[in-house]
Amino acid sequence: MPRRPLLPPAPLDDVDRAILALLVDDGRMPNAEIARRVGIPESTCAGRVRSLLASRTVRGIHADVDLASVGRPMEAMIALQFTGHAREAMDAVRARIAEVPGVIAAYHVSGRTDFLVHVCAASSDELRDLVLDHLTSLAGVAHAETSLIFERIEGGHTWDPAGARGRDRARRP
Repeated sequence: MPRRPLLPPAPLDDVDRAILALLVDDGRMPNAEIARRVGIPESTCAGRVRSLLASRTVRGIHADVDLASVGRPMEAMIALQFTGHAREAMDAVRARIAEVPGVIAAYHVSGRTDFLVHVCAASSDELRDLVLDHLTSLAGVAHAETSLIFERIEGGHTWDPAGARGRDRARRP
């Protein structure tokens, strides 16, 4: 099963949104600097960050690795369609996909496709083997379609950390 909270997270206040905006811009920003910019004590800031992590509002702070520089220059999206959609079968697929080497992320989606799987590989041969050995061999796969990723286009923030006030105002020291 996907990890979803049973209850919706507590609403974010202006302090939480300001902390989030700073972490989105620089996930390595020291707690003391975040506290200074937001205007709260360091201990309060550390507690707020811990709460944001515990509630999974912040799902992690991690490096964005250039896959080509670590020998995995080929990326693709694999669209998988299944013959059945029983919950147990989809849960098993979800668990198996998560263990496949080279899977960056997978999305259980609506529409003609059931899962979109973002993968990386060192070569076209490795990509072929990943698809044939690990994805199309999953029980119930009716169709798989591989699309090579030529270019990644980064979007901006997917949310407005400052709400209606405007993003720049929330990040002022």
